[in-house]
Amino acid sequence: MEGNIEKEDGVLFIKSIHVRYRLLLDDIALTETAQRAHEMHHPKCPVYKTIIGCVDVTTELEVIQA
Repeated sequence: MEGNIEKEDGVLFIKSIHVRYRLLLDDIALTETAQRAHEMHHPKCPVYKTIIGCVDVTTELEVIQA
């Protein structure tokens, strides 16, 4: 996870967060399924729903064949 922290009026705040998921798969054929799940998880993520509008959130998925 990476982020961007800024200072406003002497107070630090989180401006953006980038989450990098690394998924180790035995069956590379599941890559498409994993990508679909990654694309659809935001609306069901409590953390994302809490901070959206306040913090810019980006994600990426890296699939690694076992």
